[in-house]
Amino acid sequence: MVSEEQFLKEYEPSKYERPSVTVDVLVYTVMNEVTHNYRKLPKKVLKVLLIKRKNHPFKDCWAIPGGFVGMSESLEEAALRELKEETNIDNIYIEQLYTYGDVHRDPRTRVISCCYMSLVDSTKFNIQASDDAKEARWFAIEYKLIAEHKNINDDGYTKTKTYKLTLKDEDLVLEAIINTIITSKGRHVAMKREIVSSKHIAFDHALAISYGIERLRNKIEYTDIVFNLMPEEFTLTELQQVYEVILDTELLKANFRRKIQDMVQETNNYTRDKGHRPSKLYRFNPHWIDLHIERRN
Repeated sequence: MVSEEQFLKEYEPSKYERPSVTVDVLVYTVMNEVTHNYRKLPKKVLKVLLIKRKNHPFKDCWAIPGGFVGMSESLEEAALRELKEETNIDNIYIEQLYTYGDVHRDPRTRVISCCYMSLVDSTKFNIQASDDAKEARWFAIEYKLIAEHKNINDDGYTKTKTYKLTLKDEDLVLEAIINTIITSKGRHVAMKREIVSSKHIAFDHALAISYGIERLRNKIEYTDIVFNLMPEEFTLTELQQVYEVILDTELLKANFRRKIQDMVQETNNYTRDKGHRPSKLYRFNPHWIDLHIERRN
């Protein structure tokens, strides 16, 4: 009988093919759109951080920051290292979004990628491209449903939703068309996403960017993740604008304030913006979940 110690000593890793593993980090932020009317509140814009690739494949295309995982580091350690090396962003919270493993997603070899997501206040960081990145830029995001159709069959249906992803920075425009396909057969429901077309976006990163938006829209409905985008103090109008730009919809002021009442704390401070009436400033309430539970009970 072979002991585990002996088995491990004699184990030959080359017995199985080993795919390469990469990590990618989606970093989202919300910025004020430039306005020349100081009396008008600036519009909020949802943005994602991308790097311009220096090397093949997809040379000069735009990609999510990331790279290969070292043998002595965890996935999260690799993700944070790559993000720091390529964009100069450090010390942020990240969470796993999805793992992409289509066989032909990378023309170099078999590559499986673990994608992470983060929300940040961009004013706290000075992005700077380095390592194998030519540039690092924040791109404004538009993600719109442009078509939808449903086919009914004897044992279920297939529903296809087609989205257009547009990323803009100054005169640079990146685009992708993405299908979300939901198939229902009896009690079994499956969903997959596929890229129909992609312009200047590397690999299958358009899928990750779009899925990240969908996940973000879902998470802000029941978590406090949105406060990662906010400064230390903010107005309720600013907070509502951030919710609206992420959800891509207008919210009723009264309903919104009831929704977030436990999540914020009043301060004794007010805005001092030229051309605007002073507004009360608030901060995030880290104990909001306890108040929320008490209110429900």
